[in-house]
Amino acid sequence: MADDSQQRVAKLMAARGLCSRREAERLIDAGCVLVDGEVVRQQGAKAADDARIEISGAGEALLGGRETVIVNKPIGLVSTQPEPGQTPAWTLITAATQRGAIDRAQRDQIIAAARELSVAGRLDRASRGLLVLTQDGTVARRIIGGNGVEKAYLVAVTPAPRDEQIRKLNGPLRLDGVALRPMRVTRAGAEGLRFVLVEGRKHQIRRCCRTVGLEVTDLQRIAVGPLRLGDLPEGCWRVVSTEEIELLQSDGRVSSRAEAKVPKASTQRRRGAESTEKRRR
Repeated sequence: MADDSQQRVAKLMAARGLCSRREAERLIDAGCVLVDGEVVRQQGAKAADDARIEISGAGEALLGGRETVIVNKPIGLVSTQPEPGQTPAWTLITAATQRGAIDRAQRDQIIAAARELSVAGRLDRASRGLLVLTQDGTVARRIIGGNGVEKAYLVAVTPAPRDEQIRKLNGPLRLDGVALRPMRVTRAGAEGLRFVLVEGRKHQIRRCCRTVGLEVTDLQRIAVGPLRLGDLPEGCWRVVSTEEIELLQSDGRVSSRAEAKVPKASTQRRRGAESTEKRRR
C-alpha cells in the first residue's frame, strides 16, 4: 500500500530522466514498466523514491527511434516547467529557428512534438548555451543518469581569477556537506574559466566560484559529451545526428575541439536575450 512519502511512478521516471511523463504513462499502459521487478499497469501507481524502476525491452523499442535536438538557449528562458510569466526553451523550436539540413516532414514532426521533448540536463534561467531536448529515453538516461557524461562550460568571472583560486576550484570541494566529484577547471582568456564536470548540483559552478571569491557574470554550456554547440546561433536549434547519438552512447567525454575563448558577457548579452524574446512574440 502506497504511503504519503511515495510518488507516482510516471513522475519518478520523468525525474530520473528515463523518459518524459507522457512517455512513462504510455509505457505503463503497455505494461512495459517494472517497479522492483513487478510490472506496473495502473496509472496512479506509486513507488518509493529509491525504488528500482526498469523499462522492458519492448518499452525500449517503443522509445527508440525518437528525435534529439540541440537548442542554443538564451538567458531568460527556462529549461524545465515554467512558472507563470516564464518562457520554456522548447518554444524556440520553430521553422524560422531551425538550422542544418533536414527534410520538411522531419522538421514539422519535431516542431509538433516540441512541447513533449524531455530536457536532458537542465540549464538555469540565468545561463545560456547548449540544451539537449529529446524524445529518446536512452539519450536522456545517458546524460542525466550519473553515467560519467562530461559537460563543458565557458564561464566569465570577476575579478580576474588567480592561480590559487583555480587550484582551489580543481578540488577537493564540498557543497551542502557533500563532496563533489572532481572538476577540471582551466583558464579561458584573461577573465574566463573553462569547467568540465560530470555532475550538476544546483548552481554548482556559480556556488563553487563564490566559495573562492569569484562572481560569475556569464555562464555558457558548450558541450555535453561529444555533442557540441559549435556555431549554432543563439535562439536556434538543430537535429542531433545518428552518428552523434552513437558516439554519446559509447563515449561521454567532451571533445577536445570544444574549446573557445570566453566572450565578454554584459549588457549586450542580456539585450540579445531580450531581442530573442521579442522576436518570438
